[in-house]
Formats: sequence, structure tokens, C-alpha cells
Amino acid sequence: MINSGTAKFSIGQVVRHRLFPFRGVIFDVDPVFNNTEEWWNAIPEEIRPRKDQPFYHLLAENQDTEYVAYVSEQNLLVDDSGEPVRHPQVRDYFDGYDTRRKTYRPRGRQHH
Repeated sequence: MINSGTAKFSIGQVVRHRLFPFRGVIFDVDPVFNNTEEWWNAIPEEIRPRKDQPFYHLLAENQDTEYVAYVSEQNLLVDDSGEPVRHPQVRDYFDGYDTRRKTYRPRGRQHH
């Protein structure tokens, strides 16, 4: 049985934002919103996501820069580009990129 706390995406998966031009690799997941009210209220009300869904921590990038993003599940889509993420912290969290699966291998996991 699937409940509202079940994440659709997983650590190491490359995703892109549904509304804004950025993509990234997931390095952590919160089952529900776990950020500040100030952060929440800074989002324009017409696009503010629900709090009762998974939120993802991304090593994100856009055309100009790399940064860390916090994004609701409803605003993420799978990135099928097959392109690795260029974020400089990728090596801190992942051992490498699996070109076949288009995902990153989290550090400490066995390679098969």
C-alpha cells in the first residue's frame, strides 16, 4: 500500500524542474516539507506546493551556475537527457554515473 510519504524519485536520480529551467541529482529526501516558513512564504502563492508530499534536496544546475535546491515532488520530472550533472559536490555524495540507468551511485554502495 502506498501512502503520501512514499517518494516517487530516489537518491541518485537525475530530475528537472517542471516550471523552471534547472535540473539536478537528488542527494536527500524529506517525506514531507521540512524547511522554514520564511522559505515557504517566499514562494508565490499561485505556484506554492503542498507541504504533505516528499521534498527533494538537489545538487542543481542551470545554464549559469550550480547550487543546492529544495523542490517538491509535484514540481519534478525525470530528466532523460542522459547528461551527467556538472555540480562540483557530486563527488561528495556519489561514486559515479551509471550511463545505462542514467543515475548516480551513492557513496558506500556496492557496484554490481
